[in-house]
Parts: sequence; structure tokens; C-alpha cells
Amino acid sequence: MKTVISILSPVILLLLWEAAARLGIVDTRLLSSPWLILQSFFPLLIHGDLAYNTGVSVLRVIWGFLAGAVPGILLGLSMGLSPFIRSAVEPMIAATYPIPKLAIMPLILLIFGLGETSKIFTIAIGVFYLVVINTMAGVLNIDKIYLEVAKNFGASRKDFYLTVALPGALPMIFAGLKLGMGMALILIVAAEMSAAKAGVGWMIWRAYDMFDIEQMFAALITLSVLGYIFALVLDWLERLVLPWKQAS
Repeated sequence: MKTVISILSPVILLLLWEAAARLGIVDTRLLSSPWLILQSFFPLLIHGDLAYNTGVSVLRVIWGFLAGAVPGILLGLSMGLSPFIRSAVEPMIAATYPIPKLAIMPLILLIFGLGETSKIFTIAIGVFYLVVINTMAGVLNIDKIYLEVAKNFGASRKDFYLTVALPGALPMIFAGLKLGMGMALILIVAAEMSAAKAGVGWMIWRAYDMFDIEQMFAALITLSVLGYIFALVLDWLERLVLPWKQAS
């Protein structure tokens, strides 16, 4: 029943949108209609423009996500385990996290130029904060008894990281990764709008510049599909790594 409802709800919404467009309730010059948007997909698919630009954006998102998530997890684990590191780093994170990442885009472009590095760094910095904060919170929420037992058994620092902190913080780490992926998709559009010659964000900006509403919606729908696919991948990884969470 839930599956049927989840399928019918967007279909009904699209039908209502199409009906409103055909009845003149919705101005198709501004909001178009599902049928017109669907028609615009075919030339983009046939000529390969959509596939190419989607592939470019996916690569940027993956590299930026990894560049932000890996150091975020490592630093978050260190901050959770070491009060000294936490005291040294946490104020800087608290001070810089509220700065809008789009506000520092000009600085990023000045430092890294207009190439791929600037786009990857823009994504990475947004992902980093969400992952490091969630990872640290996950480590701090581990029951202290586990840390004491590991200490009493003479666990090395490596053991603390790999056998105590990392497994204990995994649920919060995945929460941070999911939030980070959403942020990555937001930032890739912004990065490609400001300095790019390809990508889904570039398609949205070009369509806006040409007042091609159908192509703009096609790019937006592609972006939403990418977000759904990435979410499914992360959910699959979470089930693979945390089978006990699904069992509970």
C-alpha cells in the first residue's frame, strides 16, 4: 500500500499540473507543463547533451564528496577521542561553519582558478563541515564503558580509532554523509553556474539565460533524480555496513 501511495502521489501531482497548464490556470511561459518538459527531454537525450553534462556533474560531485568526507571522518574521530584536539579545532569550526559557502566562491576562484579544482573544493568544504560535526557527535555519544574497556585491555591509538570510535560512530557518520551529499548537489549547481562550460548547473544557467523554461526544468529534474540515486546508494551502503541497525 505504501509503495502504491508513493508512486501515485507524484503522478497525481503531475496530472494536476498538466491539467492546470491546459486550462490556463498556470502560465506555461513561466512554469511550463509536464508534457512540454517531457518533449524537451528527447532532443537532449538524442544529441547526448543531457548525458554528457550529467556525467560531468556526477564526477565533480563524487570527487568533491570524497575530498570532504574522508578528512571530515578522520578529524571528527580525532576530535571525539581527544579533548585536546577538540578544544583546539572546535572553535575554528564553530566560527567558520556559518559562513555561506557561496560567499567565499570568489575567493575560491581566485585561489584555484576556473578549472575543476575550484568546483571540487567548493563541494568538499561544504561536505566537510557536516561530516566532521556528525562524526564528532557520534564518537562523543559512545558509551564511556567501551572506551574504558579498550583502555584497560591496553588498546593502541589505532585500536581506539578502528575498533571503538569508528564502529560506534557509524550511525552518525552516515547521517553526516547523507546531509553532505545533499549539500554537494546544492553546491555543484552554484559552482557550475558561476564558472563552468558543462554540467547540470551550467545547463540550468544557460536555459535561464535563453529563457528556455522546459530545458531548465529538465535539468532540475535530472538533478533531483541524481539526488535520489545518491540517497539510494548511501542507504545501501548503510545497510551493508550497519546490518544490526536494520535488524533493530
